[in-house]
Formats: sequence, structure tokens, C-alpha cells
Amino acid sequence: MDQSLTAEEKLTLKTGAFGAVLLVSNADPGLLALVRESFAASGVIAGASGTVRDALTSGPLPRLPEGSPGQVEQAALAALGRAMTILREKVPGEVAAYRSVVLTAADRAARAHRGVDPAEQVAIGRIRAVLDEAG
Repeated sequence: MDQSLTAEEKLTLKTGAFGAVLLVSNADPGLLALVRESFAASGVIAGASGTVRDALTSGPLPRLPEGSPGQVEQAALAALGRAMTILREKVPGEVAAYRSVVLTAADRAARAHRGVDPAEQVAIGRIRAVLDEAG
């Protein structure tokens, strides 16, 4: 049975998705890369539907730590895992959609600036591992 998500749960979904894109962007640093990658990922997020779209396009911006890339990665991956748990428990019909949006946004971000480099591929692999484990 689908249940409504709280504002905090929606923020967790948003933090996981945006954190995944940030993880990919941090793998290939640079202002131009960040702009292109963010734009590419935002198109995927805007194209989501249902509960996933509502969670990712409404409410406040996500909260990710400022600090080392390791701290950002840890927070983003933890949020992804929590997001999958929330969806599995409250809106199981949206698990596949969320997973698809996150992976597609991460992939589009990686491809947006000079194609996918090895560091970005590693980041996507970590994202996929969390989604697979939690899904």
C-alpha cells in the first residue's frame, strides 16, 4: 500500500539524487564541468514522474556537507540508501523509478563534459552498488 511521504522523507530522496550527481561532478572537478553536468542532470530529474518527481522537484534544497570529497560521498551514499529504504517501505512502486532517475542523472552528468572518465565511472559504480544493495 502506497503511503504519502513526509517533507523530511522527500528531502532524503532529493539529497540522495542530488548527492549522486554531485559525486559524479566532484570526480571531474571544474566550473565548466559542474555547470554542464548540473544542467544535464536537471533535465533528467525534471522528467521524473509520480512520487519521485514530487520529491525531487519540490521543497527545500538538499543538505550535503561541505568538506572533503570523502565526506560528501559518505553523506550522498548514505542518503541514497535511506531513500531506497523509505521508498521500499512506503511507496514500493516507485523504487525502480527512483533508481532509474538517479542512475540516468549520474550518467548524463558524467557524459556532459568530455565524456565519462575513469573517476566518474568509479563514482557511478559506487552509486549503483548502493542502489542495488538497498533495492
